[in-house]
Amino acid sequence: MSRQPCNGPCILFGRICRCLCLTCRDVDLTSPEKQLRRRLWPRKNLDLSSRLKGLALLAFVLCCLSATTQAQQTQSNILPGLGDSPADAGLLATDLSPAFKKKDVVHVMRKVADWQLARVQHHYSRDWTFAALYAGFMALPPAVNGTTYQSAMQGMGKQFNWQLGPRPAHADDQAVGQTYLELYEKTQDPVMLAPTQASMDTLLQRTDDPAKPLWWWCDALFMAPPVLADLSKITGDRKYLDFVDREWWLTSKLLYDSELHLYSRDATFLDKREANGAKVFWSRGNGWVMAGLVRVLDAMPKNDPDRNRYVAQFLEMAKAVAAIQGWDGLWRPGLLDAHAYKLPEVSGSAFFTYALAWGVRKGILDRKEYLPVVRKAWAGLLTHVYQEGRLGCIQPIGAAPGQFTPTSSYVFGVGAFLLAGSEVYELSNR
Repeated sequence: MSRQPCNGPCILFGRICRCLCLTCRDVDLTSPEKQLRRRLWPRKNLDLSSRLKGLALLAFVLCCLSATTQAQQTQSNILPGLGDSPADAGLLATDLSPAFKKKDVVHVMRKVADWQLARVQHHYSRDWTFAALYAGFMALPPAVNGTTYQSAMQGMGKQFNWQLGPRPAHADDQAVGQTYLELYEKTQDPVMLAPTQASMDTLLQRTDDPAKPLWWWCDALFMAPPVLADLSKITGDRKYLDFVDREWWLTSKLLYDSELHLYSRDATFLDKREANGAKVFWSRGNGWVMAGLVRVLDAMPKNDPDRNRYVAQFLEMAKAVAAIQGWDGLWRPGLLDAHAYKLPEVSGSAFFTYALAWGVRKGILDRKEYLPVVRKAWAGLLTHVYQEGRLGCIQPIGAAPGQFTPTSSYVFGVGAFLLAGSEVYELSNR
């Protein structure tokens, strides 16, 4: 029988203290708490200072997780147009071709983009979920009638007065700035630039705390760094890239596995294991990172002194991801235990396709080695497009590998698909 908690601070402060209290070592804890305790409390005899430091770190992580869970639940409940998983989504498309021909790529991108735009154009949001979709719309080339979608994005920006989301220091609420800045580069309208620049200038005043990374979850590396990198390119001011350099590598130090070359979603996953014993690495989480690397590198000068460090991580991740590509060209939600998941996950797979195709086009990845991976991945993605344009097999909002249905479609996955298509279009034959 497990023991009751002690009569000290554990009674007052609950689970957080019980994770660290020596007296309460046998009290029942949830699995995540046990894992955190093992990492933060590895030895039996720690002085008071060590206990307090561990307690502070654990409290921070649990608070972040609680806030993320609440935000995700709120997003699912109040964002019309975010996505759904109907029991019946109709027939899969039969008019698509995996051939690397521009007309075929244009056809499927227009089909998916038109379907998605019709569903969201009256439900725009500044949320990260929609920000990924907007990035996809902005990437569509003129041959896909890209100006139509970019005009829609101008309307979105005007609707929100070019303001970022309500949490100024949170990466998820900064991601929409990528679209604002891209539109600014096309129009040079200062109204599109000023709010994002002002918000980021405030962010730069933040004091770093290695124990509490600003970007404590790997998804954040797609959300915020490209905004800062774009600002650096637009203004010519190195301070934005300097901030990215500090914060990116703090996050990398915490979450990047230097042997397996993949990111844990956040610190609570560092010791989590799949059913087969392998570490838990989430496909979409790593897709966010690779797409973030692409977008930062795209904005970074070729002669930037820190560029090679980002390229090196990109090369490591590309090799790791290519080695575990599925038989159908796609990747499962849990990257290192494919057999545990019956369906491929399209959003993570699309982000990988986008990053790998970009790497091939830029000459960073060896064309002979990686172009077949991109071709196979693109062919796999097309098998999840429905006749009316729905893109299925997208895991809903989450923080870990999970199960879902073939019809599951969400805006961030469509954004990833359009980004992938934009790069495949550039690589394809006429």
